Amino acid sequence: MGSFPEHRPRRLRRTAGLRRAFAETALTPSNLIAPLFVKESLTEPHAIDSMPGHFQHTLESLRKEARELATRGIAGVLLFAIPGEKDPLGNRAWARDGISQRALRALKDELGDELVVIADLCMCEYTDHGHCGILAGDVVDNDKTLDVYEKIAVAQAEAGADIVAPSGMMDGQVEAIREALDEARMDDTLILAYAAKYASSFYGPFRDAAEGAPRFGDRRGYQQDPANREEALREIDADITQGADAVMVKPALPYLDVIREAKDRFGYPMAAYNVSGEYAMLMAAAQNGWINERDATLEVLTSIRRAGADLVITYHAKKAAEWLT
Repeated sequence: MGSFPEHRPRRLRRTAGLRRAFAETALTPSNLIAPLFVKESLTEPHAIDSMPGHFQHTLESLRKEARELATRGIAGVLLFAIPGEKDPLGNRAWARDGISQRALRALKDELGDELVVIADLCMCEYTDHGHCGILAGDVVDNDKTLDVYEKIAVAQAEAGADIVAPSGMMDGQVEAIREALDEARMDDTLILAYAAKYASSFYGPFRDAAEGAPRFGDRRGYQQDPANREEALREIDADITQGADAVMVKPALPYLDVIREAKDRFGYPMAAYNVSGEYAMLMAAAQNGWINERDATLEVLTSIRRAGADLVITYHAKKAAEWLT
């Protein structure tokens, strides 16, 4: 490259048209996935105080919200369900008449293939102890939990999920789920693996929404250590090897370096989850007039795309899609 005055990078930034023409990263509604919550016991939607603009839905309001999202051109929805009853084994997670399966059928009935429907595959919303698997004392038993994940995956696929997304961070979960789906002749169902899910402090508002906070202890024994990068890359590699169709890093903003390196190293379909705490912080600042909501939101989402995410799972999806179109 030439030196000044012949080389003048500002020429490329002089007008809005030039900036658009030379932008290196594109952000469109088709890059966005919207998380949705449905709760079995509700008769009307319930606002989530810590996540302004979001609700625990009834089946009917879930359908309506998904329809509106489809009109805005987003790629899909990620479903979280809260049952009316919980037990130590999370039995309602794989029940054919469980709220998750009823909601998946409602979404597919409403939208067909207009939106990709992703089912979060975990147990924390369904167990009375709030952990992501079967307990042996106070510890999650990895291998017994895999048996349950297999049941949940098949139930979700049979209910219409295009993609199942195991989020429990159990060793071997992708391989177990892939084998179960194939044996059930659900071999077209994709797996989006929460491959590097960190034990993050940014999940607080989500736990209000999904009602799945652990009743004791924490999840550091199975979720990723925030200090580790190479370990996360090994986890991602393992999930790809076991048959994941796409992988995810969660949260997004504190782990942009992991997203970038994973994309460079593996070149694999990559999602990143812009989580509830990231959303709540931005919204609180915007509501106090400290930042511009639109500009900050689009900057955040563009940065996640720039880091290497093909899909961004975000609570900003609805508004962002409107702004982008």
